[in-house]
Amino acid sequence: MNKQSLIEIVAKELDESKAGSEKAINAVLGAIKKGVKKDKSVQLVGFGTFSIRSRKARTGRNPQTGESIKIKASKTVAFKPGKAFKDSV
Repeated sequence: MNKQSLIEIVAKELDESKAGSEKAINAVLGAIKKGVKKDKSVQLVGFGTFSIRSRKARTGRNPQTGESIKIKASKTVAFKPGKAFKDSV
């Protein structure tokens, strides 16, 4: 499923136009992004938790040359599904 499919499903479920559904989905996704950035996590009970995880600096390998390279530390977003979501899948 992609974003356009999600918009169509939400439009049918809410008996709303596709434009209105797209605005709603964009608003929810924007709020999740802002929440993770500001509060470090967003918890949706029954669905899951979005959070920031830190990756340590490490040594990697260039697959073409086999040469060792340094990979700097970074942050990434993680998603941990809630129990109800896991059980439904």
